[in-house]
Amino acid sequence: MATNNIVVLGAGVSGLTTAYLLSQDPANKVTVLAKHMPGDYDIEYASPWAGANYMPMGKAGSNHEAWERATWPALKAITEKYPEAGIHFRKAFIYNRKKDPQEDIAAFFTDLVEPNPWYKDVVPDFKPIPSDQLGPDMDNAQEFTSVCINPPVYLAWLVGQSVKNGAVFKRANLKHITDAANAHHTGKKADVVINCTGLSSKFLGGVLDEKMYPARGQVVVVRNDPGPMMAVSKTDDAPDEALYIMTRAVGGGTILGGSYQKNNWDATPDLSLANRIMARAIEIAPNLVEKGQGVKGLDIIRHGVGLRPLREGGPRIEKEKINGVSVVHNYGHGGFGYQASFGCADTAVSLVKEVLQEKSRAKL
Repeated sequence: MATNNIVVLGAGVSGLTTAYLLSQDPANKVTVLAKHMPGDYDIEYASPWAGANYMPMGKAGSNHEAWERATWPALKAITEKYPEAGIHFRKAFIYNRKKDPQEDIAAFFTDLVEPNPWYKDVVPDFKPIPSDQLGPDMDNAQEFTSVCINPPVYLAWLVGQSVKNGAVFKRANLKHITDAANAHHTGKKADVVINCTGLSSKFLGGVLDEKMYPARGQVVVVRNDPGPMMAVSKTDDAPDEALYIMTRAVGGGTILGGSYQKNNWDATPDLSLANRIMARAIEIAPNLVEKGQGVKGLDIIRHGVGLRPLREGGPRIEKEKINGVSVVHNYGHGGFGYQASFGCADTAVSLVKEVLQEKSRAKL
């Protein structure tokens, strides 16, 4: 049987999901190269800082919608079949305030808070919340069953599944993407390199994507458990601040968020912002703490800062030749890397197959 030597560059959720899917074909010999691996906490490595959950953000009819549609069945199946993967089902409540005009809502919440969203036919148990059950400041709200992910556990699970399928993981800090082609674990040159380096694609030789920029996300991780996940269209504190709450599976703590600060590279938690995040969370979910305790009632695990890898014009999932090396890109997913992971990885894998078919025809 002919084999395909494939290198996946990057071990965030995009790289690991792509490697996981590719490793399911015995013909593919997959090497994953990465500067950062699951277990690392570095500002360059966005995936461990994520919530992470499934709260669809894609605009109806867009590629983004298609990727999120394709991802839900995969996350649902993993949640049901593999409890060790660190994902659990969770009720979600989405609130849209009257005072937040649609065009002013933070980009990652715009379609999420639509009163009649496309994802109503995707997620289980979707239903609008009757207006008589909403406060006077809310325009509309909905609830549905979603999932919440414990990223350190889930990323490690993806590594384990890929290794079980024969993938090999290696640490590497490459200056140029073509160097990856010569780092396959067999010693042979890779047939194709998949670039899943996220924000690092801005600095990686051969890519140097100037369209990449960060959106700084700050969260507070606490031991308190409010029950369901929640998100609100906007806050009154600042246009680049947000309000969302989610409890990770298997003891991962509850994430209180957050912020969406574009072009902000600061890795240090802002304690003033942290206090606003905690106060907003308690206001929307009073059962986080005992009555009257306020912010002091929160049992803080840590403060976290991650940089969402945003890209002007949206994610880059395409193929190209760089100095004779066949490359498939899969990066620039901003704040929706997990909830679009399988859809985006499926698209990347299809492009890998095209590259391999082209190489096969060239040999005939």
